[in-house]
Amino acid sequence: MIKSMTGFGKAKAQCGDFLIALEIKSLNGKALDASVKLPVRYRELELEVRNIFSEKLTRGKIDCIATIEKTNAEPSLGIDPEAFTSLYKSLYSLAMKVGADTTNLLTYVLNQPEVKCSEQTELDEKEISAFLDLARNAAEQLDQYRVCEGAILEKDFVKRINIIGELLKEVEKYESGRCERIKDRLIARLKEIESVKTDDNRLEQEMIYYIEKLDITEEKVRLRQHLDYFLQCLSKEECQGKKLGFIAQEMGREINTLGSKANDADIQVLVVKMKDELEKIKEQVANIL
Repeated sequence: MIKSMTGFGKAKAQCGDFLIALEIKSLNGKALDASVKLPVRYRELELEVRNIFSEKLTRGKIDCIATIEKTNAEPSLGIDPEAFTSLYKSLYSLAMKVGADTTNLLTYVLNQPEVKCSEQTELDEKEISAFLDLARNAAEQLDQYRVCEGAILEKDFVKRINIIGELLKEVEKYESGRCERIKDRLIARLKEIESVKTDDNRLEQEMIYYIEKLDITEEKVRLRQHLDYFLQCLSKEECQGKKLGFIAQEMGREINTLGSKANDADIQVLVVKMKDELEKIKEQVANIL
């Protein structure tokens, strides 16, 4: 089973008086690169959220955004009643003693920083747990998205690997007479050069040496092994993206060598088709976890 590195997850939850929505998406990346944007209220939990992503998502460029909305309809003045009452009474008492005007006393007291209270309240364990569960749920949704995308990619990989395998079988149809055709072509070229005298025995030895260098049996065997190994890795549980990339590189080497040694137009056509399928595989392998 393989997983795609791209995905999307979203989760919502009610935490006390707040409705929280957390969205997470991932793109290709060589390592885990997480960008986490949390509301001020939950910023202290950023490290724990990152740890959750690290355990669940393994690799990729991760973007996480959390939004918060207060569901309590009651308006908040942002005033500490006890501090306001204490300060107002103290100033009013002083004003009465000296006969000062108290017309704007209310406005003055309301503007004093010591009577203002922040709406930020301490997070309790229940709210912390709810928020972290939210992050886990979003990460789980993204992971399931990756699994679905991976299943689609796996079918495409199997299809293209099988196509390369069929093209490799077709090479054998042209291979049997290939060496004879090369030999006849070389002899014909030598006969065109009237001034060249040849030793038939030496010519035969050189011909055998030359044709042996053009033998593509090893390349076919290794390519077939790489194709089989690629399919085996697709069925394994652990992340296989990097390994599949290495196998694809080795497949490319064998296909290139086969093409350079073939010296045959029909086989070259098959090699070009193999390269086309392999390039499509490489493009998708970059998206595998």
